[in-house]
Amino acid sequence: MKLYNTMTRQKGEFTPLNGNTVRIYSCGPTVYGYAHIGNMRTYVFMDFLRRTLQWNGYDLLHAMNITDVGHLVSDSDDGEDKMSKTAREQKKTPWEIAEYYTGVFLRDIERLNIQIPEIVPKATMHIQEMIDFVQGLLDNGYAYETSDGIYYDIKKFKDYGKLSRMNFDENQAGARVEVNSEKRHPADFALWKKADPTHIMQWESPWGMGYPGWHIECSAMGLKYLGEEFDIHTGGVDHIPIHHENEIAQTCGLLGHPAAKWWIHGEFMLVDGGKMSKSLGNTYTLDQLQEKGYSPMVFRYFCLNAHYSQKLNFTFEGMDSAKKSLKNLKNQIKKHKGADGQVSEEELIKLKNEFEEAINDDLNIPKALGAVWNMARYETKSNKIYELIVLCDSILGIDLDKDDVEENGANEVDSDLDREIKEQIALRLEAKKAKNYAEADRIRNELAARGIILTDTKEGTTYSIK
Repeated sequence: MKLYNTMTRQKGEFTPLNGNTVRIYSCGPTVYGYAHIGNMRTYVFMDFLRRTLQWNGYDLLHAMNITDVGHLVSDSDDGEDKMSKTAREQKKTPWEIAEYYTGVFLRDIERLNIQIPEIVPKATMHIQEMIDFVQGLLDNGYAYETSDGIYYDIKKFKDYGKLSRMNFDENQAGARVEVNSEKRHPADFALWKKADPTHIMQWESPWGMGYPGWHIECSAMGLKYLGEEFDIHTGGVDHIPIHHENEIAQTCGLLGHPAAKWWIHGEFMLVDGGKMSKSLGNTYTLDQLQEKGYSPMVFRYFCLNAHYSQKLNFTFEGMDSAKKSLKNLKNQIKKHKGADGQVSEEELIKLKNEFEEAINDDLNIPKALGAVWNMARYETKSNKIYELIVLCDSILGIDLDKDDVEENGANEVDSDLDREIKEQIALRLEAKKAKNYAEADRIRNELAARGIILTDTKEGTTYSIK
């Protein structure tokens, strides 16, 4: 099995550090809002990695954090914590915000057939571990205190910038960060922020009341659950120049060596050839795609068509194509189910090897999908081909052995449940008419959490049960 390592800029053969267990850390969501499909592409890539490792017989110990404090609105270490900002805007507590959006996120990754990692720790449950980590950096001379917090001194770490290949001496203030006169270097980053009395989320520390910086969370939780060294760290390419660079610096400052051996990053998803961002208003959630008639499996199939290290351009034309292709693929597969055609073991091994070589070549999922199409189109219709395709779907994860809900229509439900759902749909319509979109979203999301998916059409709103 070969993987590409961002740190070395090379593809190499993967072997675990210790025994048969692969230890992985993945940067999880900051749960202050809905995760969009660009975020979800990163977790689909994470899932392909998990499944391919399992295919090769490895056991997994995988941690993915939930950031529910500490992620500031900018990389300058100024401004509000995203959780506190959203809590104030929605007139809720940060814990209510975190609980709700964590639930929505976990529901969404389940709908995409993404395996949930073995460990899903929340930042707020590990404040003491972060304080201890920061104290260790102070003791080792890698951090210093200012009037507003504890900062990492990047000049003390000679390899700072190695992952991103950036020269931070040339990258002056304003290019990445704003000027803070107390910082020793413009790119020094916050490990712990001192909080004013009005700040919603704060904890006692040796430096007064405060809250952690964003980057320290992953380092502290990775150390606790995976140890001083682990095999793989994953995330999006946007994490390379800042978040992951800072993680490496922190860990080396405390332990004297890096934690992760392999750094693997998923590329951006574009929209209509341009950047996807909430500020541009061109982000979409799974629920919004569902309302437009695209199931989560159609989106996952769409993600299969580009290598994780390549940008993927999202268009609705592309989603239409994915929807049609997935349906056609399933129709081809059905011809093999239960068929008694004879296919030699040698031919089956050849077909399987074509698939296996693709996934083991740095997760070449598009090529692996092509191999499955070759199986589906195989002239002799055989149940052995069907069984091989189902086996391959343990990697693709697109339910090739199941009929689509959209083809079969809504599942039958009892009249009481039907009446309740229709009442909720009516209440949602009233909320939308009153421009109370938050309430409309709440109703839709509560139903979705129960597996009841609403679809808005020109004729009205319909529902199906997953």
